[in-house]
Amino acid sequence: MKIDNIFKPLKTPTTAEVFEKLLSTPHFTLERIVSTGQAPGEWYDQKQDEWVILLSGSAGLLFESEDTVQVLQPGDYVNIPAHQRHRVEWTDSSQPTVWLALHSTLPTHIDN
Repeated sequence: MKIDNIFKPLKTPTTAEVFEKLLSTPHFTLERIVSTGQAPGEWYDQKQDEWVILLSGSAGLLFESEDTVQVLQPGDYVNIPAHQRHRVEWTDSSQPTVWLALHSTLPTHIDN
């Protein structure tokens, strides 16, 4: 059994976001995303639902259907339904922004 750490630093500096698959089944994928000041990102139109939580750093998330960028701080999470076009407008340039994303093909329901 190998123990790892969600906050481990990247092995090599990069100008691109890093996507690391942590766990995968036929119904979901769990990944760590590390952003280091990237902005603005491409529009995502995913065929799966995505639940994402920001663990460190900060980021601005824009949904195509909205005019305002939503600012995410550590602990903030959002459930993004399949085909909800969105993009990352900015990420913290002073420290890594670490995300945990769950991509699912199963129906989801989040109570707020």
